[in-house]
Amino acid sequence: MLGLAARSVRQRPGRFLATLLSAFLGATVVMTFNSLHDTAGAHGVDKASRDTLTTAASVVGGYGTLLVFFAIASTLTVNVRQRTEETRLLRTTGATPAQITRMIVGESMAVALVGALLAIGPAVLGGHVLLDVFKDGGQVADSVDHSFGPIALLSGVGVTLLAAAGAAYLAVRRAAKAAAGPRRKAGRARTFASWAALLTGALAVSGTFAMKATDAALMAAPAYGAILLSVGFALVSTTLLRAVLGRAEPLLTALAGASGYLAARTLRRRAPELSGILMPLILFTGMATATLYMQAVENDAIKASGLTRSVEDKNLETLNLTVVGIIVVFACVMLINSLYAATAYRVREFGQQRLAGATPAQVLTTVTVEGVLLTVTGVFFGTLAALAGIIPFTAVRTDSLLPDQGPGIWIAVVATAAAATLVTGLATARRAVRTPAVETVALTA
Repeated sequence: MLGLAARSVRQRPGRFLATLLSAFLGATVVMTFNSLHDTAGAHGVDKASRDTLTTAASVVGGYGTLLVFFAIASTLTVNVRQRTEETRLLRTTGATPAQITRMIVGESMAVALVGALLAIGPAVLGGHVLLDVFKDGGQVADSVDHSFGPIALLSGVGVTLLAAAGAAYLAVRRAAKAAAGPRRKAGRARTFASWAALLTGALAVSGTFAMKATDAALMAAPAYGAILLSVGFALVSTTLLRAVLGRAEPLLTALAGASGYLAARTLRRRAPELSGILMPLILFTGMATATLYMQAVENDAIKASGLTRSVEDKNLETLNLTVVGIIVVFACVMLINSLYAATAYRVREFGQQRLAGATPAQVLTTVTVEGVLLTVTGVFFGTLAALAGIIPFTAVRTDSLLPDQGPGIWIAVVATAAAATLVTGLATARRAVRTPAVETVALTA
């Protein structure tokens, strides 16, 4: 089966481009920041510079590892679901489920290895740029030279391969459960992980009230709490989408007519597949909103106190902005990959709708309504997770309930999420409806 996996990648490389892109970006981020460990361990680095570099590598490296797994998992889940007919054919020719799993895991690891190797060059350049940023801010001594060593290389390749293998295995299992019937409930492990993340996040957020406004680690508890709450919501995104649909279907039908009704029915039927789109929406909204608002509150509090910003304050701001940047890139990649693959796979469905009497405009309206509802759902639960961290932090740091920065940051985050969702979905659907309906229906589903 491993030989079949290698031939599958060679014959149809286009299918694996999304996975390759996710692996490439993930390995680049992981190796870029873990190269700071190599730099910190070099001879002649002073203690202050070493502490700054080690903290940055540890914090952002942990975020990067989590996001690599989510990014690869989202693309592989869509990929595996689109290969239902292929895997069914392999089963009829004698392949066992274990053999098919080994084939898909082998394909994913081969693509991930290529992505990790391609990322070495950009990671070296990124490490140099990142070190220069710390030097310009006075956080690292000018005498420190960048070093790209075994920690960066082994962590980047290892994390990417493990994420690809684990994500592929879980994607195959999810596909098998979906094929067993629509009434199968979510796995116990996923439900347990969701509740564990939500409970741990709630405890972390509550722990903020036990801290003082001057504590150096005040931002850590609410930030991690908001992140864990976002992860918890993302893990049960299928259930959340169905709950929202139960209340929104009459409104969609009233506002958009037949297109709204069709969008609601489609979303209800395809809720498990669309969870791959909701996950990055929730993560992006929750993590970006919480981090940006808390950093803005901290900056204003330091400025109001009349104190000079310390090196630790600069380090914290650099880390927060870097984390948000990584989140934006990965969330957009995950969202665009998943949405493009899911929409492109519906070419035959769009053709059937048009043969049944729907116009191209109605099909595009349906896709637009689906995108709007997905965006609203993801933004709503992401905002809830963010507020759970922002309110306690603001209350302890400034004695106010809400930040004074206003809704500008949140609007920018929402606009980015909405643009990525709607533009990708509409562009892909518009391309699909240009093909004559008879030809699309003749394609193999």
